[in-house]
Amino acid sequence: MTGNGMLRPDYALIGQWVKPGSRVLDLGCGDGELLRELMDTRQVSGYGVEIDDASILACVKKGINVIQGDLEQGLSGFENDSFDYVILSRTLQTMRHTEGILKEMLRVGRQGIVTFPNFGYWKNRVQVLQGRMPRSADMPYQWYDTPNIHLCTVRDFEDLCAQHDFDILERVVLTQGKPVTLLPNLLGSLAVFRFQHRR
Repeated sequence: MTGNGMLRPDYALIGQWVKPGSRVLDLGCGDGELLRELMDTRQVSGYGVEIDDASILACVKKGINVIQGDLEQGLSGFENDSFDYVILSRTLQTMRHTEGILKEMLRVGRQGIVTFPNFGYWKNRVQVLQGRMPRSADMPYQWYDTPNIHLCTVRDFEDLCAQHDFDILERVVLTQGKPVTLLPNLLGSLAVFRFQHRR
């Protein structure tokens, strides 16, 4: 939830994309808020993968099936096509092996959903022009303590999908929780993509 008790905008969007009764794997699931919401509103079944002990405990308290694991090690514990959707929310930019995790998502799931802060957002560009690494609501860390190691723009992600023959099924770029349709790579702060292998 956000500070005002509302569901995070990217979570609400993901909830619209996930079909009722689906099998879902939520990677880097945090405290399990998204998976719990999907279970309650879309009657999904699934698992979360998380490395942090406190977050795992929070998942258990929410009744979430959670597995402790390091995403950098891949998803070898899951068989091919085990899930309808594999979700990676605000975690892609923290991954060392970005291409590897995207391929693994589409190995174990029919579709992938990712959300990430758009480094191309105009306010980020202004901060770089001022000689500083950007900080924002979507990237709140200082340069020296950030978990973000592979920041990208909307266009960067689209190029990566093209290189690996991933079809983008839906793309919504948000700013302050609202969709941006005009110049999204410049005016959007958070990107949400749904994609699959090219058929």
